[in-house]
Parts: sequence; C-alpha cells; structure tokens
Amino acid sequence: MGKAKVYFTRDITPDNVVRLYGMLGVELPGKVAVKVHSGEEGNQNYLHPEFMRPMVEAVDGTIVECNTAYEGARDTTEKHERLMAAHGWTDCFAVDIMDAEGPDLVLPIENGRVLKENRVGKNLANYASMLVLSHFKGHPMGGFGGALKQLSIGCASNQGKVAIHTGGASLDQAEFWDKHAEQDDFLEAMAESAETVVNHFGSNLAFVSIACNLSVDCDCCAVAEDPCMADIGIFASLDPVAIDQACIDAVLASDDPGRDHLLERINSKHGTKTIDDAARLGYGTKDYELIVVD
Repeated sequence: MGKAKVYFTRDITPDNVVRLYGMLGVELPGKVAVKVHSGEEGNQNYLHPEFMRPMVEAVDGTIVECNTAYEGARDTTEKHERLMAAHGWTDCFAVDIMDAEGPDLVLPIENGRVLKENRVGKNLANYASMLVLSHFKGHPMGGFGGALKQLSIGCASNQGKVAIHTGGASLDQAEFWDKHAEQDDFLEAMAESAETVVNHFGSNLAFVSIACNLSVDCDCCAVAEDPCMADIGIFASLDPVAIDQACIDAVLASDDPGRDHLLERINSKHGTKTIDDAARLGYGTKDYELIVVD
C-alpha cells in the first residue's frame, strides 16, 4: 500500500468542504449515505446542518444515523427523530435512522480478535456509497472521534454499539456499562467493526473531517467542555486511517496552548491504538502525503 493523499485547508467554510471533496476526484455512485454526528441534546460543539448543507446537496445525499446505546435523547428511534428535527436536520435533508427497525444487518469480521461480527443499521444496505463527514475532536471513551469512529460506532446499531463497547460480551443495552470491555479491547473492536463498513462499500467511500470546536469531549456528550484550542482546518481523503492520522499529527504539530489538554485526553485513553489497529488490519495506511490547499 502506497502513500495515501490527504488534502488540507486551514480555511473552514462550507464551500471549502465541497472544494476539498472535489479534489479527491471521485463521484460517489448511486444513493449516497452521508454519515454525520447529529449532536446530543444540550451539546454546543456539533457541526450544524446549515454548515453541512452545501456538501450534502453536492452529492444529493441522505443523512444517516443510528440509535445510541446509552440513555439520552437518541437511544430510541422516536426520541432520535425528535432530536433530528429539533437540531434542524430534517428541515434541511432526508434523514434515515438506519436501525429504526430490525433486524440488524450483520457483517462478518474475519480474523477478528475481539469481535466476530458487526451489527449495523439494516438500512445501510439501501446505499451504494457513503460520504463520512466527521467533526474531529476529543472523546471521553475513545480518546478522539474522527472517521474511524464514524465508521464503527457511528454505523453500528443499538445492539452493535453494545457489542463494540463490551468487546462482544453482550448485545443488551442494559449491560452497556456493566460489561464494558478493557480499554484496548474496546479500541480494537472499533477498528474491527470499521473494517466491515469499508469492506461493504469498497471504493465507494470518501472522508472529509473538520477539525474545529476542539473540545476534549464528543458531540455525544450532553454536557461537554468548551473547545480548548483553536480550529485547525478541513481534511479530505479516500483513506480513513490516513485522515485520522493527519488530524492527530496536526494537533501534535500545533503550538496552541490548549493542545496539551486535548492530547492528554487522547493519550490517557490510548486513542491512537484504533488507528494502529486499523492500519494493521490493512484497510488503510498511516503513511500519507499532506497536500495543502490555499
């Protein structure tokens, strides 16, 4: 596997999201799923639908999400659909809660150390391609959230999320916290589950990550810390491993005084292990060429 190309611009605008996607030189075929983070109720840092609108419209995409496995405003379809409306997603786009109805689509994991299968929302099968629009930031459990998290936890159904967090020990939402896997097993389970979505779509995948509103907490947190460092920019790639590595490297290279607070969150949770495991599994590379776009 040669070097992956990662395009980057510091100027964060909706039009530049479209511009960097265009530099990837791909046209996603058929019905396009656009994976975003809809934002938990009360969260102040998620990227709003108005910001995403030009990119979603450029691919004529459908916003896709799955229900959460922790209690909150998104753990049932009824509540999740209400929140999608309250946050403005349904005003702007077609929205699909992919695990609104069962049974889940079960994707096999070959040679998985932690998981043997991945459960995703069954509606994933209705799409020919996927654009993963990620808000890169910290995460209280994974260390950071980016493209790999969107592919894994983001596409997993309610039961799939339980399986990832428990290292395959349970599918029962009531056991989400009680049977949580050892940290490194959880991170490896994310890498394993992400691989199944990459295998499902093959080359019909593209990734754009916006490194802004850089809180140590994820958009899944109803009570999240405010951003601790300045915005970095927009990244685009066809490789989910490379784009996450590029975002991490940009944080490492920053001289922002808040950088160390974000890095402490990432490192304390062994966050980059997910990148390492994904690279080991072979569906992406940490070796990339950063192409800076003015």
